[in-house]
Amino acid sequence: MTSNDSFQRGIGEPVLVRWLLILAALLFLFIFLVFPLVIVFTEALASGWKAYLAALVEPDALSALRLTLTVVAFAVPLNILFGIAAAWAVAKHDFRGKSILVTLIDLPFSVSPVVAGLSFVMLFGSHGWFGDFVDAADIDIIFATPGIVLATIFVTFPFVARELIPLMESQGNSLEEAALSLGASGWRTFIKITLPNVKWALFYGVLLCSARAMGDFGAVSVVSGHIRGVTNTLPLHVEVLYNEYAFSASFAVASLLALLALFTLVLKSILEWRHGDDLAPGHRS
Repeated sequence: MTSNDSFQRGIGEPVLVRWLLILAALLFLFIFLVFPLVIVFTEALASGWKAYLAALVEPDALSALRLTLTVVAFAVPLNILFGIAAAWAVAKHDFRGKSILVTLIDLPFSVSPVVAGLSFVMLFGSHGWFGDFVDAADIDIIFATPGIVLATIFVTFPFVARELIPLMESQGNSLEEAALSLGASGWRTFIKITLPNVKWALFYGVLLCSARAMGDFGAVSVVSGHIRGVTNTLPLHVEVLYNEYAFSASFAVASLLALLALFTLVLKSILEWRHGDDLAPGHRS
């Protein structure tokens, strides 16, 4: 008997224990994931397909959808630029303050979105630090689309960087150094060598960033002002409808968010399955 066989026998659990653990995990997933999704779609269709579609094409719902997509269209590309730049700096270079930069990248994971939204109000609100400048320039930030974009960028900016940094670090600098030694410029090396080697991890980070941007509630709720048909994103519109006891309509809009999330999850799973070796080490299959 090999040492590996002895190790496997040593950590092996009885069949009954393994099945109980599997059943417990499945039960947990069903209660906290599958069952709520079933409830969302069941309640959304409780009044029939006509009422369901009417809730989705209602003017305020369409306005919320347009605003949500607009915020994603601004926040995600900016986070892509930041994520690539931050990952390139952290993984390929040594400099003073590197550990501080890495810590700051993780900051939105530890700070409540509500606190983040409140900080933007204190910065750009009428009584904030830059309130006089904003008023003098006649720029609307808080309770307007720019504030929602800023809050969304804050809560989503770690996702792209955090997918790229581990992969770039694991790849090392040998390919870039070889390209530079052959006369390639730094920009050409980045475009031809670095970026193609991280493209699938970049796409993975974009998926996570987009899903978070569409579903954020806390930070956006603080800076939006809840102006119906103007500054309400889809999650905020769901809250408004639910508070007005329009349950079928609120669940109909919520089902749209759920479908977007499920679509993102399917793309994420396909990406992990087909390109697991090209993702960050933590996501490799």
